[in-house]
Amino acid sequence: MNKNIKFLTGSCVLLISTCANSASLEIHDDKRNRDIPVLITEPVSTTCTPTKRCPVAIFSAGNKVPHDRYSFLTDKFNEMGYITISINHELPNDPPLSKVGDLYLTRIENWQRGADTINHVVKKLPDYFPNNYDFSNIVLVGHSNGGDISTWLTNMNKDYISTLITLDHKRVPLPRTTGIHVLSINSPEYPTKLGVLYSPEEQEHFGSQVHMIELSKHMDFSDFGTQEVHEKTNKIIEQFLRVQNP
Repeated sequence: MNKNIKFLTGSCVLLISTCANSASLEIHDDKRNRDIPVLITEPVSTTCTPTKRCPVAIFSAGNKVPHDRYSFLTDKFNEMGYITISINHELPNDPPLSKVGDLYLTRIENWQRGADTINHVVKKLPDYFPNNYDFSNIVLVGHSNGGDISTWLTNMNKDYISTLITLDHKRVPLPRTTGIHVLSINSPEYPTKLGVLYSPEEQEHFGSQVHMIELSKHMDFSDFGTQEVHEKTNKIIEQFLRVQNP
């Protein structure tokens, strides 16, 4: 990990060093008495300094998908100079994700809990990486229910979110604003709730993008997917981010 990382007693426990630039941590939330597992991976071949801060991307996994099974994406972000923080939103004592009723209503508790978790992680991370990363312009990336969590938080108008990228999320409507860059990549395998994605006219109006990868599957947007979909997904994301941050 970066030499500037700080160990904060009672706030973070270093668990496992997974590779030279990656580590698993638990960040404690005193208010909710919650230990939040995260996987942090720093950029590849990039020096991040207070005068040249590197960008930040926070990843939220799909329901029952391990938070460390998005390496095809995080590797690409690390290659592009981002530090990536992958959050485990599903702890053993959490209630299961609702499968009954109007899912938009019955899953709000889950989405709000996830939003609170991201907020807490964003608040704590600058203590570990002082001045080397730009935590004021964060990219949120979420797959499936993790995309719903990320979108739910983005709709709360947090000023530290600059970009939202969703991967086949299904229920929370994308933000209707020109203030945040939005990219949504989708699979035709399962239907998306009407009104969640932008219409072609809205894409033009808000300056955002919606892509459908034909013949892809919902789980292709995780490490369990195919190389072909991974490559297409990474190409779309890289082109999108290069335009937003030339």
